[in-house]
Amino acid sequence: MAKINLLPWREERRQALKRQFLTVLAAMAVLGLAVVFATDRYYAGAIAHQQGRNAYIQQNIDVLNRQVKEIRELEKRKQDLLERMKIIQDLQGKRPLIVRIFDEVVRTLPDGTYFESLDRKDKSISVKGIAESNNRVSSLMRNLDGSEWFAKPNLTAVSAVPEFGEQASKFTLSYVIRTPEDEEKEK
Repeated sequence: MAKINLLPWREERRQALKRQFLTVLAAMAVLGLAVVFATDRYYAGAIAHQQGRNAYIQQNIDVLNRQVKEIRELEKRKQDLLERMKIIQDLQGKRPLIVRIFDEVVRTLPDGTYFESLDRKDKSISVKGIAESNNRVSSLMRNLDGSEWFAKPNLTAVSAVPEFGEQASKFTLSYVIRTPEDEEKEK
């Protein structure tokens, strides 16, 4: 029988299979790297695209926030102006009030009565005066009570003052200013 040495042929085949395996392995590694790189690029692009959209939205949010801030400032200025206008209207409306109060004081003051002092605090008026008699003080109280500008007359003190006459009396009283607005609130 002839002796055939198959070892070199097997060795060559083994080497060829090894090279083929390494080639396929290298190709798969390259293909794997290509897939990883392509996936990375895809997701990086998607992330960059989303970041661009987020930046666009954030810019619009910033613009809207500035507009909202401007609107709030304008509303505050509007409210301030409305408050100033109301104050001015109140002052304009109340300007003739003091004239009416003094006119009404003169109308309610009966003959034989005069005031020594008249003090006003907000809507309350305190009066110190002298009358020829207690009947004059009573008449003053009735006039104040019947007035459309005054309310709640309250006699605090009455004392005799002989140096002004036998029946003369010194008095202290207070009453409240009543405006048409107050009458509307009471109804």
